[in-house]
Amino acid sequence: MSLALIVDDSMLVRHTVCRYLEERGWTVEAVTDGAEAVLALQHLRPHLIVTDMMMPRMTGSELITELKKHPETAEIPIIILCGRSSEREAKANEDRADCAIYKDIDIVKQLDRALAIALAGMKPAGRS
Repeated sequence: MSLALIVDDSMLVRHTVCRYLEERGWTVEAVTDGAEAVLALQHLRPHLIVTDMMMPRMTGSELITELKKHPETAEIPIIILCGRSSEREAKANEDRADCAIYKDIDIVKQLDRALAIALAGMKPAGRS
């Protein structure tokens, strides 16, 4: 069974993403920010991390930096969640994540695409 870690300070977004993955057979753990994610990773080894970029205490960018420092977490596929207002930050972090999706567009369709990309280990067209 595959395990996903969802990191987002929005309860609605966490619920939406968790439900989406659970309906597809995933086991899901959810936390509210990057600092909680780092603590959770002390005892979890997820197959996928879905993280918001703008969060209190530790941002998604800071979380990704922390993940990439450690061999045991550096290769976990990452999907970035962001609003259009933080699109610039998402683009700056796309090379460190497998895919970025936007909260204010049909999130389910985007999750379908992002999950396929992240789990295939492929980068979307146009990215190096």
